[in-house]
Amino acid sequence: MLAAFAVMQLVAQTSAENKNQRYYDINKNIDIFNSVLRELDLFYVDSIEVNNLVQGTINNMLTRLDPYTEYYAEENMGDLQFITTGEYAGIGAIISYNNGRVIINEPYEGLPADKAGLKAGDAILDIDGEDMRKASVKQVSDKLKGTPGTKLKLTIQRPGEKKQQTLTIEREKIEMDPITYAGMVSKETGYFHYGSFTANSAERVKETVSELKQKGATSLIIDLRGNGGGILDEAVNVVNLFVPKGEEIVYTKGKVKQWDRSYHTQNQPLDEIIPIVVLIDTGSASASEIVAGGLQDLDRAVIVGNRSFGKGLVQTPRDLPYGGNIKITTSKYYIPSGRCIQALDYSHRNPDGSVARVPDSLTSVFKTRNGREVRDGGGITPDITVPQKNGGTITYYLMAENIIFDFVTEWMQSDRKIDSPEKFHLSDADYDAFREFVKTKDFKYDQLSERSLEQLKNMMEFEGYMDVASAEFKALEEKLHPDLDRDLELFNEDIRKMIESEIVQRRYYKKGVLIHQLSDDKVFDKALEVLSNPDLYRILLQPKPANIPPAKEIKEKLKNQYS
Repeated sequence: MLAAFAVMQLVAQTSAENKNQRYYDINKNIDIFNSVLRELDLFYVDSIEVNNLVQGTINNMLTRLDPYTEYYAEENMGDLQFITTGEYAGIGAIISYNNGRVIINEPYEGLPADKAGLKAGDAILDIDGEDMRKASVKQVSDKLKGTPGTKLKLTIQRPGEKKQQTLTIEREKIEMDPITYAGMVSKETGYFHYGSFTANSAERVKETVSELKQKGATSLIIDLRGNGGGILDEAVNVVNLFVPKGEEIVYTKGKVKQWDRSYHTQNQPLDEIIPIVVLIDTGSASASEIVAGGLQDLDRAVIVGNRSFGKGLVQTPRDLPYGGNIKITTSKYYIPSGRCIQALDYSHRNPDGSVARVPDSLTSVFKTRNGREVRDGGGITPDITVPQKNGGTITYYLMAENIIFDFVTEWMQSDRKIDSPEKFHLSDADYDAFREFVKTKDFKYDQLSERSLEQLKNMMEFEGYMDVASAEFKALEEKLHPDLDRDLELFNEDIRKMIESEIVQRRYYKKGVLIHQLSDDKVFDKALEVLSNPDLYRILLQPKPANIPPAKEIKEKLKNQYS
């Protein structure tokens, strides 16, 4: 007994010593940082921007943890508010940098920029008498935002027009609709794309589902592709629309045990029996994975598409001095089967600083309510995976370098009419015109392949393999070297789709783009196929029978039995 007491006392003493050492290390490093900053301010050869230097240091420190722990200074708190609520006060447009100017990239349908007649490609020259020709995107964004009801004067230069325009626009409270598009896609099936889990978005989903049911929907497709998540409570509320009250949907575990929480459905469901297919892809993350994973674990929906991103980390906003805030990763979440779907282990980085996915071989098997096998550690794996074709890097660079954007801006100047979104297709003549347009630009792409080839060449020379493998290397170099004419033809289909989407967006906004893309969408088609076959739907939600003999063996037995 005395020995046990001594051991307990030693453990308590060791724990206290470790805690004191930790406090000492923290205070020591804070003193060092303060001293370094003071010495720099006093003696560095040039004057230093203290705020920028400190904020940059904080951001660099946080990037060593995970991408979701972020610091927001007082002047950037509006960004945090928009992420969590989907609301801000401004003109309702995406702006970007292009050809040395800040331009309107996309005006949102029905919001002030759109109502004032602003178009994609318009260059912002002046705001309320202040020259914006050399301003950054953030500087212009800050000037466009303001108190709802206040007005601003905006001077723009529209492509293809010599005369500048000055417009008066009244700022509004901008609330982004989380439902990109909703409609009946067959006599029995309703569809909606859910874009973000912002405040009260679950109520908007409830309204949408109710409207679709009133229109005759007896089955649903919920499209979560590209939905990067948001507020955890909203995800629970969305699942609650389809499962009974009192179900545990997610629980969180972190360092501080008092913060561990279990989230249960609180309300009576809207519809417990309607067949549901949920669409996901690699852009579906966080709250999207709670919804898809929760419905999968409870065998309430069939999941179709591609494996989701794998973000099983929860962030909590914490107030800081001087009006700042830190959104800090405080816990991991676990869905009904007990699995955590976090795919990247940020606590163990590779020597180069990169982070690897959890290998499939190290994941564990969990069971859904019906007994189906599901795994942790790698996002949500669909019940039906529809392979995605990898496009060439040329498509990425054509978008990143604004080549497609600029071509469409010129294309739109002809004021040509286009068919409805689902019927529009780029003509061969227009694609040929695009080819010629690209050749007029100083367009370079596939830099990654060239850098990799150069590194391979240096390594082969260093290790002495170039003499024996020079012919093979030269053949590889010729294959991987960018060839504009070849690649514009090779990736013709992918590039056409991107041009078509940009054109449709100019006429029919994001809703139109979604309708256009659904007209040739294998994942969406598979969802319709599942919902049109009740037997297939039921089978997919049941565990696979064990020990089923191969089809060849079954045929042989039947042949012998009846011969």
